[in-house]
Amino acid sequence: MDIPSRIMALIRDQHVSFRELSEKTGIPKSAIQRYATGETGKIPLDRIELLAKAFGVTSAYLMGWEDALSSTKPAYDIFSLPGVSRPPRMIKKPRLGTIACGKPILAVEEAEEYDDVPENIECDFTLRCKGDSMINARIYDGDTVYIRAQEQVENGEIAAVRIGDEATLKRVYYNGARVILRACNPLYDDLEYEGTQLEEIQVMGKAVAFTSMIR
Repeated sequence: MDIPSRIMALIRDQHVSFRELSEKTGIPKSAIQRYATGETGKIPLDRIELLAKAFGVTSAYLMGWEDALSSTKPAYDIFSLPGVSRPPRMIKKPRLGTIACGKPILAVEEAEEYDDVPENIECDFTLRCKGDSMINARIYDGDTVYIRAQEQVENGEIAAVRIGDEATLKRVYYNGARVILRACNPLYDDLEYEGTQLEEIQVMGKAVAFTSMIR
């Protein structure tokens, strides 16, 4: 195999991205992409050494001077152990503020912070929870909830709901012309809306996942 083929094979086998390699080596991501696809004919020796170190192989292997994968990695890879999986790649999503897990609080919609979200979770924004009304759904004060923006949810699903200028996280139930917002904590009463009150209710999105702090 030539150098680009070996770079691409190592990227695939080690499940690393061009961005991660760039962060490890200091080489621009665009340059690494060109090296891996063969668009750049000659790769500087110092960059070959940086890439080899990031992959945990020798420069000689990366350059094709030796076929055996003579690794400079530790004797074991923690991710090869039973029950241990590689962490997912993360992408940043805007945090639109704090949402009540209790009484509704003022809704904040100007993203000043971002949260890292696993790329396999389809969400549009995150919200930081406050209160204890959702503890039986394992959502606690301080947790980060991932929200997929949509105007409707199925009966019983957890959603971020705007009530006028306030917002809350609750299970949503429909009973004829009545909307019921129910906590996952028996200490909290249902919030019920009907008639003209429904004009104040807006589903902001469905809660699809959350990150909980270690307790």
